[in-house]
Amino acid sequence: MMDQDKSIVGVLLAGGLSRRMGGGDKGLLQLGDKPMMAHALDRLTPQVSQVILNANGSPTRFQHFGLPVVADTLEGAQGPLAGVLAGLKWTAQNAPSASHIVTASSDAPFLPDNLVSQLKAGCAKTGKPIALAASGGHRHPVIGLWPVALKDDLEAQLNNGVRKVVAWTDQHGFATVNFPFFDQGGDKVDPFFNANTPEDLDVAREILQTMT
Repeated sequence: MMDQDKSIVGVLLAGGLSRRMGGGDKGLLQLGDKPMMAHALDRLTPQVSQVILNANGSPTRFQHFGLPVVADTLEGAQGPLAGVLAGLKWTAQNAPSASHIVTASSDAPFLPDNLVSQLKAGCAKTGKPIALAASGGHRHPVIGLWPVALKDDLEAQLNNGVRKVVAWTDQHGFATVNFPFFDQGGDKVDPFFNANTPEDLDVAREILQTMT
């Protein structure tokens, strides 16, 4: 069961260049009866106070989702930390009662329904300010819980050339929260499976078929 946390804003990251998919917006590719991003949105929305979309370029291509579209505040493709910063700054200005954001990939259609609660529990257990998701022995640096209070520090670090997520999170300490694979159609599926290539998208379609 999903528990809505009104102190947290969800941020779907769609600012990447999608080179391995051939360019364009991966999240707008069809998966089943709706765009891939819609699956991620359906999973994340019940867990947070609201969801915004981090994407660059014309926001009109996402208008049917009815979400605030927030571009990176730094010029050029600066990587996922720029998307985290955009989410933190938007939240500080537009949702001042929120203490954190949770980021997730717009091309991850099988997000756990306890993502937010488990990331929060990871911070509480370890006393660390940041939590990053992991599964199958792999950390997922773009899926995490971030305190709004660190926005100015992150902006300064980005302006100083820091680009790797862990290079910044190491400075503050972070909890790694492991999520189990789930059983689907006799197979084990990574809850953070994301579609980077056309072949990955075919796999996602096969997984979805066994879920419906």
